[in-house]
Parts: sequence; structure tokens; C-alpha cells
Amino acid sequence: MKKTCLALLFCLGLASCSVSTARGLEDGRLRPCPKSPNCVSSEAPAPDLAPFAPADENRLERLREVIVSQGGSIEAEDAGYLHATFRSRIFGFVDDLECRLDGGLIHIRSAARTGWWDLGTNRRRVERLRKAWSTDAGK
Repeated sequence: MKKTCLALLFCLGLASCSVSTARGLEDGRLRPCPKSPNCVSSEAPAPDLAPFAPADENRLERLREVIVSQGGSIEAEDAGYLHATFRSRIFGFVDDLECRLDGGLIHIRSAARTGWWDLGTNRRRVERLRKAWSTDAGK
């Protein structure tokens, strides 16, 4: 009975989820996160996380490599902007990761396309990318 109730609640939760399809820059910056706790951004008014501070000229190329090594798929790249997607293993939910080069910084935004809460998945993803980035930069 408990499993049935949990499955029903899960399905109802998914049915009530909105789907975010807007991606790309807005007035030259990454779009703001919605009010829901399924998004983190280094360009938020009160930033959720720090931007990446690359040390060399190949910053987007290195970031691309780190994203792919962490299971991401590059969807678009254009003059200082990069869009990648990540899929959850079990249900195949898609999260969008967007990066914008700003001088010596790379601003980053990671958001779930569906659902209201991502259980901290996007924040953990960015921190794993940051750790891999730091390790790669030391080579």
C-alpha cells in the first residue's frame, strides 16, 4: 500500500510540473533562475554559487571536456556561450547547464527542465564540475 501511495504521489507531482524550454542569453547574461529550488546560477542577484575563474585561454574548450567527462552532452556553442544537457539515469529527466564567458570568468547556470525541486542535483553537478575543473587546471 505504501509503495502504491508513493508511486501515485510521484506521478501526481510529475503531472503538476512545469517544463522550462527557454535557454540562451537574455540581455547578454544567463537567464535568471525561477523561484523554484531546481536551479542555481552564478549570475543570480544573490549568487547561489561562484563563477569559474579559468587560468588559461582554452577555458571553454577545457570546460567542454570536463562537461563531457561528467556525462554531459554539448547542445550548442556560440562566441563565449555553451549549452549542455544532462539526463538522470533512472527517469531520463533533462537538466540544462549553460555557461557564459565574461572576461576571466565563466558564469554558470544549471537548472532542471521539469519539477519544482531537484533535491540539490544541479548544485552538486556544478560542484563536481568545479572539482574536475580544478583538478584539470592543475595538470
